[in-house]
Amino acid sequence: MRFDVITLFPELFAPFLEAGVARRAFAGGLIDLKLWNPREFAEGNYRRVDDRPFGGGPGMVMLAEPLSRCLQAVRADRADAPGQAAPVVLFSPVGEVLHHAAVERWAASPGAILICGRYEGIDQRFIDAHVDAQVSLGDFVLSGGEIAALALLDAVARLQPGVLHDAGSHQADSFNPAVDGLLDCPHYTRPEEWCGQRVPAELLSGHHAQIERWRRDRRLELTAQHRPDLIAAARADGLLSTPDEQLLARLTEAGAP
Repeated sequence: MRFDVITLFPELFAPFLEAGVARRAFAGGLIDLKLWNPREFAEGNYRRVDDRPFGGGPGMVMLAEPLSRCLQAVRADRADAPGQAAPVVLFSPVGEVLHHAAVERWAASPGAILICGRYEGIDQRFIDAHVDAQVSLGDFVLSGGEIAALALLDAVARLQPGVLHDAGSHQADSFNPAVDGLLDCPHYTRPEEWCGQRVPAELLSGHHAQIERWRRDRRLELTAQHRPDLIAAARADGLLSTPDEQLLARLTEAGAP
């Protein structure tokens, strides 16, 4: 798997590659990451990569030509097989919001070319000519696409075999199909009592079925409280059991006026 990132600030990626769980995916060669600065493909003494927008208005717009030259160099370096060219992804407010299913698809893919915009955005002609997909982290605006690229890379990296010490760690993550797309349950560790609060007795029982039922109930409870849309999706897919529905009915009744 290979990801190429086109960014004006490649130095922002260095700490990510040198620390934390995701580092294993890159240091171990599971993911090949290459950084490209479009400024190196700009012309003139100042290596200009942006200009004022036509029609006036605040801010600057990234020029299409340096980005196009940079992308051409990436394509040449990748040397993808005919018909297997890596998709070009732009992080943008108009894109589909990144979710677990999309991360799983990227984690199983050969990789992509990630474009990190800056300033007011990128010349639309470059987007129309070269961008295959647009991705958003949510309904807010960042200073640039680098943080979004790091989020995608981190999410993809932790799904690679061998990156997490326990291969099953991510199976219980929020949104994972293994937990029917629900939110994760609360977690506790030592000591058994802290500031007058005790760990739930079920987790100390040693009874595996009881522990799993407690975790399932807490997932349902948290999801119903914070993301009822996920409950509706799980119900529509037939993933909720009779005990699940009984718990949800009790929660609804307890919350009724």
